[in-house]
Amino acid sequence: RLHQIPFAMPNCEDESEARTLYLVGDFSAPAEFFVTLGVFSFLYSMAALVLYLRFHSLYAENTKLPFVDFCVTVCFAFFWLVAAAAWGKGLSDVKAATRPATLITSMGVCQDDGVTCSAGTTPAMGLANISVVR
Repeated sequence: RLHQIPFAMPNCEDESEARTLYLVGDFSAPAEFFVTLGVFSFLYSMAALVLYLRFHSLYAENTKLPFVDFCVTVCFAFFWLVAAAAWGKGLSDVKAATRPATLITSMGVCQDDGVTCSAGTTPAMGLANISVVR
């Protein structure tokens, strides 16, 4: 939800207070899908673990239960792949929206003649990159 993040843009014309701008974009859906699927996968694995350990005889006697377990596991694996791809795309969109060069071009004061704007630092995205690789 980048549109909720303000940043101050200097106003070079009259040395008054900085003007507040907001970033553009809402890339929360892929991250929410990724986290939600992770929570559901964890809950299902805990339920399956209880079934395997506590009700082993029920699991061994019923022929449909292992097949249902296999199908649910395959579905979770497929959706995990989809969620990881969506989170990777969402992260690349966040990187593009927060790139210093993109922010500088959106500031009107940086477009004036004789004005040179530069970013102080670039955002650190190492941990976010690792979250996609996992």
